[in-house]
Amino acid sequence: MEHKFKFEKLIIWQLAMDFAEEIYSVSANFPKIEQYNLISQINRAADSIALNISEGSIEQSNAEFKRFLNYSIRSIAEVVTCLHKAKRRKYIEEEKFTSLYLSSFELMNRTLAFKSKLS
Repeated sequence: MEHKFKFEKLIIWQLAMDFAEEIYSVSANFPKIEQYNLISQINRAADSIALNISEGSIEQSNAEFKRFLNYSIRSIAEVVTCLHKAKRRKYIEEEKFTSLYLSSFELMNRTLAFKSKLS
């Protein structure tokens, strides 16, 4: 499929899309008691990463795009905090936490690098 929107070509958007799907997969195994709390929070934050990248890329100045990238970075931090909560509550194993933590860190660094290249 040909990419019609410029954000679809961005590696950070593609990674954010994949990351959110992985978060959804993991959070589906959290206890039902967390359905309206931690599950909802982590899923919304994970989706927000790609949503802000796409929203900021459309018809925005670079300054506005940077502002939306900052929102994405904040959402990454929110996901990481939710992952810490999940680990403390023993909803995820250390190995899965570490994998998602490293993915979060890579996504944050790539987003920061992309943001720094915008004039």
